[in-house]
Amino acid sequence: MVVVTSLLASLFWTNLTDRLVILKSMRHIQAEFSETAVPVKDAVAYFSEASAEIRGAIHTRPEVAEFILDLVGWCSGTGLMRARLLEPSVGEGDFLIPAVRRLLAEVKPDDLGIAPCIRAVEVNIGALAVCRERLHELLSECGWSRLKSEQLLGDWLVHADFLTVLLPAHFTHVVGNPPYLRLESLPKDLLRLYRSQWTSLFDRADLYVAFIEKSLGLLRTEGRLGFICADRWMKNRYGGPLRALVADSFHLDAYVDFTGCSAFFSEVDAYPAVTVIRRGKGLKTYTAFRPEISETALIALVKALRGETTHPAVLVRQDVAQSDQSWAFDEDGCMDAIRRLEINFPELETVGVRVGIGVATGADAVFIGRDLDVEDSRKLPLVTTRDIRSGRVEWGGKWVLNPFEADGRLVELAAYPRFATYLEKNRQRIAQRNVAARNPNGWFRTIDRIHESLTSRPKLLIPDIKCSAHVVYEEGNLYPHHNLYHITSETWDLRALQTVLSSRLALAFIAAYSPRMRGGNLRFQAQYLRRIRIPDWAFVEAKLRCKLSSAAIKQDARLGDEAVRELYGLDEATWDQLGQAGQSAEATQKT
Repeated sequence: MVVVTSLLASLFWTNLTDRLVILKSMRHIQAEFSETAVPVKDAVAYFSEASAEIRGAIHTRPEVAEFILDLVGWCSGTGLMRARLLEPSVGEGDFLIPAVRRLLAEVKPDDLGIAPCIRAVEVNIGALAVCRERLHELLSECGWSRLKSEQLLGDWLVHADFLTVLLPAHFTHVVGNPPYLRLESLPKDLLRLYRSQWTSLFDRADLYVAFIEKSLGLLRTEGRLGFICADRWMKNRYGGPLRALVADSFHLDAYVDFTGCSAFFSEVDAYPAVTVIRRGKGLKTYTAFRPEISETALIALVKALRGETTHPAVLVRQDVAQSDQSWAFDEDGCMDAIRRLEINFPELETVGVRVGIGVATGADAVFIGRDLDVEDSRKLPLVTTRDIRSGRVEWGGKWVLNPFEADGRLVELAAYPRFATYLEKNRQRIAQRNVAARNPNGWFRTIDRIHESLTSRPKLLIPDIKCSAHVVYEEGNLYPHHNLYHITSETWDLRALQTVLSSRLALAFIAAYSPRMRGGNLRFQAQYLRRIRIPDWAFVEAKLRCKLSSAAIKQDARLGDEAVRELYGLDEATWDQLGQAGQSAEATQKT
């Protein structure tokens, strides 16, 4: 059993107190798994010999690793002999090598008194071998004998799955770059194991959130975690449980947005951020955005980010972590205005505005096409992002199969022979989808249920990923694809609503709560759109209603700005402040 094997291995590098804790845990685990005949595999079974790409390993630039070590306070001359550092995903030693170099500056060669100071875990044998050899070279340079070096590294380096190996909760520092893996890329039994242990693996979370959750749990009081990883968990729905954990028992000391910065040796789709989280309470969070990646520039930021001095690029927030709410860092300087709007106006869906997403099929090549040989009642005209690029709907002629009756039931295939023949012809591809495996009797259903009545409803369409608001009116002829969000309302006039959602005010809300993607793009997802505040339509005067609607119909941006300012009662200073979000997005694109 891999979990117990990892625990046995860990006995060789722990002290007596830690061994007692691990032995107790082993007895518990053995008792638990003795009830089942199925051996439990952890990541050691899958990733010991996997490539860096498969296991989600990305190398961090040395100046960034040094920067994070400085931020968490792992610095020579600060009594590191008494400190305890953990690297949960050591890889080839991007963080560990500089961390050890700082520790060695405080001790004499061959002093094994530093053996308890470091624990570094890695699941991949090849990466760990590279790291071991690099450490031997460093220790040799510092005057260590090979024998003592071997003894020391026998204590420090652990070949195990960090998410299952038992470790003592006594670390003063945790640093690193956790693996970036989507949960769907994990073997199913490994995913089940992880979900059973880590509450942060919620919804469609990425694996690094579990690394953060476990690492936080291993910190002693006032201990600090310094990670560089994707910032999505700080804003997305799936990050809610982890954000709640931080708000309850920890404090976000520092946040540095590396959007558009070369923090790694390879490009990544999601922009990274450095976070320093401390086990303890606090009020201030120090922030910086898109720093220059150079040793000189990063060193200049450290003291200000630790609250020891000031720096023009470092800002201070006092309201970042609140329960499970998305974190907003106010790069654009809009948060004061947004907070006032949040106090004075209701959210979209409390005033009769509904936000939804188009249909996901799981097999677009089968379900979507221009020439679908099925009964007319079994297909709907589909609108995609390509169809609205111009700002108006220009239908490209694609259709989507509709396997649902109007009341939501799946159709009886016998009643639609052409539809049944088409599906049977493509059965192998359709049946491979997870939704088909979960619904063997309804193997031909789309992932999302299709609500046919939505086709004929007027709606606003918003693409998921854009650098600015792109809100298009669709009069009620087409069904939206899954990369389009749709907005309908029984109360608000949709043309007037189009003006509001196309404004700098709406963009400021999205920019505040959405993660930034490659090229400075924002995510216009339902979870962020719903945060936009808007007055009740019943309280909007007739003249202003007309102005809002006319601005959208005429595509008159000046009239639209004037109407939105009047709707919210915004002064010129606040309006200018909200406009910073758009300027920031444009600047990021250029970067």
